[in-house]
Order: sequence, then C-alpha cells, then structure tokens
Amino acid sequence: MTLLQISAELSYRLPAPCTILVQVEAAATTDQILEHSDISIGTADDKTIVAAHDGIGTRLWTTQQEQLTISYAARVAIDRANPDFAALPGTALSDLPGHAVPYLFNSLYCSVNAFDQVVTSEFSGLRGGPLVAAMADYIERVMTYGSDSDNVHTNAEQSFAARKGVCRDYAHIMISMARAANIPARFASTYAPDVEPQDFHAVPEVFLDGRWHLIDPTGMAEPADMAVIGIGRDATDVSFLTAFGSMNMVEQRVTVTRA
Repeated sequence: MTLLQISAELSYRLPAPCTILVQVEAAATTDQILEHSDISIGTADDKTIVAAHDGIGTRLWTTQQEQLTISYAARVAIDRANPDFAALPGTALSDLPGHAVPYLFNSLYCSVNAFDQVVTSEFSGLRGGPLVAAMADYIERVMTYGSDSDNVHTNAEQSFAARKGVCRDYAHIMISMARAANIPARFASTYAPDVEPQDFHAVPEVFLDGRWHLIDPTGMAEPADMAVIGIGRDATDVSFLTAFGSMNMVEQRVTVTRA
C-alpha cells in the first residue's frame, strides 16, 4: 500500500469569459482509495461534475472570467502491485472485451501504421508482457527526456523521429507501438512522487492477461506509486484543462509526496 499526498495549484488569466473543462482530481477506483479530496475552482458558482472517459474519474465544467484559480489537495491510498511483465501473456484479439477494442486503433496523436516497421524489426519473436517490457526499455534507451519547444501538438511519429520528448510523447510512442503489435493501449494521466520536474505525469496502460496494466517508459514512476486521474485514447481525452476560449498561464505547481 502506498499513500500519496497530492497538491496542485493552477492560475490562469482569462481575456474574456471562458468555459473550461477541468480534470485534475485523482479517480476513485478499485485499486486506489481517496482518503481525502478537496478542490476549489475560482469564484463562479456554475460548476457541473460529469463522468470522465470510460467512467474513470470525473471532469468538472466551469465558466470563469478574468482569472481562473484551481487549488486541489488529496490523500490517496494505492493498492496496486507492480506487474511482472515477463509472466503476463497477451490476449488474443478475438478474446478482447468490448471496452478494450477501441484502443487498438489510430487516434489523433497515435498512428499505428507509422510504427509497424520498428515493431517488426526491433521486437521480433516477442509477445505479450515480455514484448511490452522490451518496448518500454527501448523507448527509455533511445529517447532523450525534455523538449526544445512547445510540443503540445506533436504526435508520436514526430516525437520518435526527433528522439526527444516529455512524458506525454513517451506515452504516445509506446501506445502506438503496442497498438501496432495488436495490444490495446491507452493514455493515463497520473500523479507520481518521483517525477522530475514535478507535474502531471502521462503513462501508457496496456491490456494483457485480461486486464489493464500501467507502465512508464520514462522510468520515473512505478505502477504501485501512481495515482490515476483519468484515461483516454491519447492526451486529447485527458487534458487537465481544456479551454473553450482563450487563457494564459500565470502559475502551475504540482507536488506529490509519499505520506
């Protein structure tokens, strides 16, 4: 059991009234319990909570003007083991449950066909969990962590060609590789204590042996230490803030420690 103490402080200027979709709260799931969770968003009263992608976690709609401030604090108990990927078999396509099937296909930032060749050449003969572990090791080895520019619109193919990116890019690359190998893979937004610099942390989640398993190709986080916020096809579905209008960041701080 891992106990995480989480805090997030975000501040944005809004040139005009703006409707915003917020997803920063850790999800309540079978393997993570919210012992404490408190969120404060701006001054407006119009806040609506809705279910997040696939019913994992929640999103919050709010309309604010002039300034958006978010303060979130939580204590999360995580009861999730680190998987032994060497012992995890894959799942035959015909045995996949319906909820896993959409995660075999292309999405905005993840192109399956773009990674067919590298999967064939680099991981020949591997299947299931050993294949997933080899992909994570390969990405960590060939990629350099960091970004020289705003990469919010960079897709997996572009990040891999540059051999450089941040956690969202590592996640998109591995998701694309896994899908190219007929393994369902999705994007998970998380909090984790050993991430440097501290921020929201993106990792892939792969479907093996009848269930989903987190894995971090950056090597910074273990599944047993991650608090999941939400999941999606790629970063599009799990943005911590989506503004339907214009906003400018003033400050953003995320702190995650073991309690």
